[in-house]
Amino acid sequence: MLPIPLGDNPDGVTIPVLVVPGASRREVVGVHGDRLRVRVTAPPEKGRANEEVAVLLTELFGVSASLAKGGSSRRKLFLLEGIDKPRVRRILDELEVR
Repeated sequence: MLPIPLGDNPDGVTIPVLVVPGASRREVVGVHGDRLRVRVTAPPEKGRANEEVAVLLTELFGVSASLAKGGSSRRKLFLLEGIDKPRVRRILDELEVR
């Protein structure tokens, strides 16, 4: 399995995410291709799923997360602010997600 390609940003790290909206529970599922796959309970309407993904990533990484790209797509890019790539990798490794 290839590692998730993390991006550089002056404010932190970007992470590609594949979102499955309307799921029965909110969780990190694993990796799909080169993206972190997450499920959220919110429907894909009016940005609600995006907001729930941001909350999930904030809880997971302990830093602010915001949508950087892909507002209406299942394939999104989120910005994790105030964190570096090694710390993101450690957290992903703890989840056994590379």
